[in-house]
Amino acid sequence: MVLRIILLLGISLLTALNEPLFHLDTKWVQGSISGQAIILFLGGLFLLYKSTKEIHEKIEDKSHDANQVASNQTKSLRAAIVQITIINIVFSFDSILTAIGMTNGISSNPNDALIIMIIAVVISVLIMMLFAKPVGDFVNKNPTIQILGLSFLILIGFMLTTEAAHLSHLVVFDQSIGSIPKGYLYFSIAFSLMVEFLNMNIRKKH
Repeated sequence: MVLRIILLLGISLLTALNEPLFHLDTKWVQGSISGQAIILFLGGLFLLYKSTKEIHEKIEDKSHDANQVASNQTKSLRAAIVQITIINIVFSFDSILTAIGMTNGISSNPNDALIIMIIAVVISVLIMMLFAKPVGDFVNKNPTIQILGLSFLILIGFMLTTEAAHLSHLVVFDQSIGSIPKGYLYFSIAFSLMVEFLNMNIRKKH
């Protein structure tokens, strides 16, 4: 919550990151790479790598979770904190950019939009804290939900990389990379969850 509010207070810095750092002009690829695009692209790659690696370990190594618990907990704790911080920064950055776009034109006074975004951030984080434990317990009891959640991270990672390409106005083989509407992402996640819940009910009946 503090990180996202700090990012909101640094809107001018975020806007400055939108300025191109360098340009690509080759036979196959053209575009203007900005700081925002680099952050989103690297964050997307990190999510793709981490999610794919975790899915592979859970499927191939049946004792993966037990081994993690039995390993050096201090090392695991530090690694978890670093990974969660990186993911949080990426998600915070992406959500703040979206919030800035959603509040454009709400009021002629930029402070009004800033107050609205800060209130929304506080409420959303409180809701996440409230539901973190029950959702975590539910996911731990249902391994298929774990795989589905990791699959969502792959989907989000791909979306972040395409968003980075869109912000860079990237043209690859004379085809411009467009932005993926977030509504498509939310619908696919909701639809997948609905199908999984139906499967869980069927398994319980059997």
